[in-house]
Amino acid sequence: MSESTVWWLLAGVLVALELSTGTFYLLMLAVGAVAGALAAHAALALTGQLVVSAVVGLALVVGCYLVRRRKPGDPSARAERSVNLDVGETLQITHWQDDRTASVRYRGAQWTVLLREGVSPEPGLYRVTELQGNRLVVDKA
Repeated sequence: MSESTVWWLLAGVLVALELSTGTFYLLMLAVGAVAGALAAHAALALTGQLVVSAVVGLALVVGCYLVRRRKPGDPSARAERSVNLDVGETLQITHWQDDRTASVRYRGAQWTVLLREGVSPEPGLYRVTELQGNRLVVDKA
């Protein structure tokens, strides 16, 4: 079996593992294995193939990590309207406590309301942005 065949098989195994685990980084390592296979086709020595595969795979993994780290995280499921139908609803709040909470009657029950950071606690209309446990997090409507 030629060296390039081993590299192609390794790439296939890494892709299969990525498909079964959902780990995107394994896909980057598979691309590194493809680079090793191409280096084998270019008649590089085994050491050169290993170096090419390692450099390409590592560069892609580090690049993927850095790109993902710079992007803001996905919004919490607690803030998704498709998960929680309370998100987006409006509340009339007449009085805020000193700890930036309020108590309101909503959907037939008494709820504790938390004010989102950076919003001043003034009486008025507020929109539910998130549900934290049994408390509603609100922002100015």
